[in-house]
Amino acid sequence: MNIDEIIGFLGDLDGVLAVSPGPGDGSPEISWGDTFFYYSPDGVVPGAAQPFATIVTKNCPGDESSRLDRPDTFRVNIAAGKESFVARTGHAPREPAVDDDPGVTDTVIAHPVYGSVGWLAVVNPGPRTGTATRELLHTAYRLARSRHERRTG
Repeated sequence: MNIDEIIGFLGDLDGVLAVSPGPGDGSPEISWGDTFFYYSPDGVVPGAAQPFATIVTKNCPGDESSRLDRPDTFRVNIAAGKESFVARTGHAPREPAVDDDPGVTDTVIAHPVYGSVGWLAVVNPGPRTGTATRELLHTAYRLARSRHERRTG
């Protein structure tokens, strides 16, 4: 999977807002080139809601272990819920990860920074994780949509 395929996959789901910050839009430079996905049927970035998935294209301060400074490397981050997290990692979010290498490609792992709150990550999803990545993204979408519907009645 490449970045455009992921954006297209999520963009085909009802109510998904993809935000890709860039120069001149008032966003911080550190976010330029990344993409954030929200469930937002009105097309407005929700004030209180976090994205349910992101694509990051570079290292951020305190988050260098995925080595996103390698050519053609990106990471998909997915808030697919505790059940999916446990099923994919074999442990609860707050339990320590088992020697995951955050820079390994095409492998579903606990997010190197936000794994403790249940986020999963995949660096350069490929043949081994393409299906799993789509399933996890769809689960994260359903959870975000459900949260939105509970909040808005």
